[in-house]
Amino acid sequence: MKAAVYETFQGPISVQNVEDPKPNDHGVVISVKATGLCRSDWHGWMGHDTSIELPHVPGHEFAGTIELIGKNVKNHKVGDRVTAPFVCGCGSCRQCLSGNHQVCERQSQPGFTHWGSFAQFVALDHADINLVKLPEEINDVTAAILGCRFITSFRAIVYQGKVSGGQYVAVHGCGGVGLSAIMIARALGAQVIAVDIKDASLKLAKKLGAMATINASQNNDIAEQVKTISNGGVHVSIDALGSDITCYNSVSNLRIRGKHIQVGLMTGKDKKAKVPMDKVLADELEIIGSHGMQAHKYPDMLEMIKNGKLQPEKLIEKTISLQEATIALPGMTKFDTHGVCVINSF
Repeated sequence: MKAAVYETFQGPISVQNVEDPKPNDHGVVISVKATGLCRSDWHGWMGHDTSIELPHVPGHEFAGTIELIGKNVKNHKVGDRVTAPFVCGCGSCRQCLSGNHQVCERQSQPGFTHWGSFAQFVALDHADINLVKLPEEINDVTAAILGCRFITSFRAIVYQGKVSGGQYVAVHGCGGVGLSAIMIARALGAQVIAVDIKDASLKLAKKLGAMATINASQNNDIAEQVKTISNGGVHVSIDALGSDITCYNSVSNLRIRGKHIQVGLMTGKDKKAKVPMDKVLADELEIIGSHGMQAHKYPDMLEMIKNGKLQPEKLIEKTISLQEATIALPGMTKFDTHGVCVINSF
């Protein structure tokens, strides 16, 4: 099969002919029809994820059809259109048995723990608990952007933040995750304030439903600006970027008993971000992490997409080929993308 491969972290990526994957007894091999280009793939290429072994094929959010199937798979068949969350559970650890596959103690992640979906085929283990059948109404390119940033934002807003109509929500960082969060919160009737350093990203945030925007590069006190707009602070705030500054601002702009949801990956110097714990204590704030979403939680989200309440296709900036992805992935270092890019030509 053809696959995009890098052999050193932060090194060149090339399309190579490599061996086709084979399914485990409980797994499948999927023929990839489309796969999203995600900031997490860039983190992997940069060397921020220590689970990656070189040489490596990135890619962790995809849509396709089942090509091969293991002998113990019961709920799926060859030819099924499927997708999967980027965190795949083992099905037998304490977390999986409690339904929390997104924090499985023995989790696997295509594009991280093993070769991913920047290829014609990708293998997936424990298919019966990790695969999601795709409805006809959702095409492959749209489905390909669900498996990481969109499901992460959906769970952060719906299940972790428990956002409801009329609440104020702040979203810090308007990349794929942040824009998804804006769309989802707005669909639930929330009033969303978008924060970013780029006018183009804020313009798109406004188009997707933000009621107000703040350019952080032009304002000295983001928290106070958010509080002014939201009449004293937001009910829920999302750090969708993952930095010391955005995390601090997200906690600081909450109203009393508000919730901060950490969604953006914290890497490098930002791993141990400063948090205003005095405010957390005095205002009884909640600080909550959100890491993907279980496959069994997809139905509500898919139904909202089918009935038009959510339109993730609006996040798509462009589609590219696998060859173009070898340039686009390292190019994410410039942080100049607006919206989501999808590979749909192999």
